Amino acid sequence: MPDNLYDPGSKIRLSVRFTVASVLTDPTGVSVKVKDPAGVVTTYTFGGGQVIKDSAGNYHRDITPATPGRWYYRYIGTGAVEATTEDSFRVRQVVIP
Repeated sequence: MPDNLYDPGSKIRLSVRFTVASVLTDPTGVSVKVKDPAGVVTTYTFGGGQVIKDSAGNYHRDITPATPGRWYYRYIGTGAVEATTEDSFRVRQVVIP
């Protein structure tokens, strides 16, 4: 699987699909935890514009990381859909001669 590599300052869409028996289903609660290369974890929740619902079972959060290194994120569904999924991406180090 190829590594997701981005330039610093690029907008990155972190998306998730929640299903029950292969049917897109909304959890009661949705959050995403994002861990930066320094180990700082920020939690975003659905509601108030932090996590956006695209359609039934489909959600996203856009971030614009500037810090080089590996970033991790984990989506958590609670209530009607108890599920987690996680992934990572890298922000490359820019070296200007």
